[in-house]
Amino acid sequence: MPSYFYNKTFPVDVALISVTPPDKWGYCSVGVNVDTSLAAIESAKKVIAIINPKVPRTHGNTLIHQSRIDSFVEVDREIYGNPEGMHITEEEIKIGKLIAENLVDDGATLQLGIGAIPDSTLLAMKNHKDLGIHTELLGDGVIDLIEEGVINNSKKTVMPGKVVTSFGFGTQKFYKFLHDNPMIHFDCCSWTNHSDVVRANSKMTCINSGIEIDITGQIASDSIGNMVSSGFGGQVDFMNASATTYDGLGKAIIALTSRTNKGKSKITTTLAEGAGVVTTRGHVRYVVTEYGIANLGGKNVRQRAYALIQIAHPDDRERLEKEAFQRLKCMPSP
Repeated sequence: MPSYFYNKTFPVDVALISVTPPDKWGYCSVGVNVDTSLAAIESAKKVIAIINPKVPRTHGNTLIHQSRIDSFVEVDREIYGNPEGMHITEEEIKIGKLIAENLVDDGATLQLGIGAIPDSTLLAMKNHKDLGIHTELLGDGVIDLIEEGVINNSKKTVMPGKVVTSFGFGTQKFYKFLHDNPMIHFDCCSWTNHSDVVRANSKMTCINSGIEIDITGQIASDSIGNMVSSGFGGQVDFMNASATTYDGLGKAIIALTSRTNKGKSKITTTLAEGAGVVTTRGHVRYVVTEYGIANLGGKNVRQRAYALIQIAHPDDRERLEKEAFQRLKCMPSP
């Protein structure tokens, strides 16, 4: 998105931003939304700011001088967030434990999205050591691990000692944790998500989710058939980078429950008509459900189908095996 602002694909007439009150030098912080804000500010003809003392003053590439602001209003209210945190199901707890206990090494650098599965994974990492964070989005799940010293960023090769992120979303407790916290470095997503930056991290372990996965490993994560449900954020950037890290120790992980809330299998023979492939089967290495881990690395399509069917819901496996035979013209096998 920043490049679209800079190259005028999306000309910016007015940038509307939320900022902290200026410090004694006249600098305001853009708070928890650095991701595209700086590019919008630098590209805009005019900048209108909401100055709010409840916006966390964050560290990193977050400052704008008050002279760049053309107009402003002052408010004093809590910024938008998630008031209750994440509700985590039993299936998501199982997935988090599988990832933490089998796929996350001590000293790894992590990228996680926001949601129940990332939070359940973090909850299961209390016995890990020297973890680091380099992510697009940061949430509540990191607070306890940072305070307990599990996340200390000491083994990172890109900005050691710092949690790197481009924006944050969570509870008011989380926003207070971010305020004036020098460990948390916010920066533009054009840098945090850049493949060359991400793949330079040691043991880069990227944990993302999907809506649906077919038996070859193609991931739909932004649409349900023809219906677009969300953007895909930095998943493409991080999955590509973790599959091609400089140290060869990166892990590209997709985690999802085996079924939807309505009991439909998320592992399918083919993606629903119209669904977009966000992460290709060439980039996915591990797929995790509550029933286990499928390692797709180095496997042909027949072997991939077998591995994925083994982690589908038990009641769906026989049907998937028959459908896979019809598609592949051979039985899925290890």
